[in-house]
Amino acid sequence: MADKVQTELDQALRGAVEMISTIAELRDPFTHMHERRVSEVAVATAIAEELRLDANRVEGIRIAAGLHDIGKIGTPAEIISKPGRLTPNEFEFIKLHAQQGYEILKGVNFPWPLAQVALEHHERLDGSGYPQGLKGDAIILEARIIAVADVVEAMASHRPYRQALGVEEALGEIERGRGVTFDPAVADACLRLFRDKGYKIPG
Repeated sequence: MADKVQTELDQALRGAVEMISTIAELRDPFTHMHERRVSEVAVATAIAEELRLDANRVEGIRIAAGLHDIGKIGTPAEIISKPGRLTPNEFEFIKLHAQQGYEILKGVNFPWPLAQVALEHHERLDGSGYPQGLKGDAIILEARIIAVADVVEAMASHRPYRQALGVEEALGEIERGRGVTFDPAVADACLRLFRDKGYKIPG
């Protein structure tokens, strides 16, 4: 009976996560469109597996990748889908999504640090990120993984303000930022996946 209850709770938890993601997708189809979300989740999961993390931690990273931008539900749609360069004030609005994501997720006692990932996925190793300017190991590993996956997917995909730059351009960005803005072990795992193992971003 206890196992049955635990299974039902696990299923309910995953259902709740999917519901949150679906709400965001309905609010902002571009940012949270299914194909992009699947791609980000797949890249983050593949990097986590390449780093040989345990299965439970990989699962947490998979779920966190699907929710890391949930805070954009509070960003005006005209800013998110703007076809040109953002003004400084508009970019400040965009940056709020990390804190907003944290506020949305922090009230649920997930078995993974989903709220912290949402808060930290734009932090950078050298302290140049936001919203807290964290450095190095002060950024949790899950957020460091999703930071790399997020950049690769974003640069390889079309955006309202530019055409897709391609995977090689994205990998070049990861290579240049290795050990500076991006965790070196995470960057190396990403580069191995694509360049040595022929990994492809799901379409």
